[in-house]
Amino acid sequence: MASWRGNISKSMKELRILLCQSSPSSSPARAFVEKNYKDLKSLNPKFPILIRECSGIQPQMWARYDMGVERCVNLDGLSEPQILKALQDLVKARGATKA
Repeated sequence: MASWRGNISKSMKELRILLCQSSPSSSPARAFVEKNYKDLKSLNPKFPILIRECSGIQPQMWARYDMGVERCVNLDGLSEPQILKALQDLVKARGATKA
């Protein structure tokens, strides 16, 4: 297990995953939630991990950092392992903005 998973709450203030309950484009996002939510939540018990289902929405992952900084990753077309890598990149980003 990667150590970064336990550092989510140290890097972010909130994680939101938006997905559709039935669309094929959200299928990998649903698989990601099913495989990883329990583990991520057990490693970060007080950290808000919000799963928002909305019919027809494109799958997205939002990270909120200090001082209201937010970053979004479009998950459409990404596989479940790519979504995990995108989350890892958001954890490492720690709200850094591009110069």
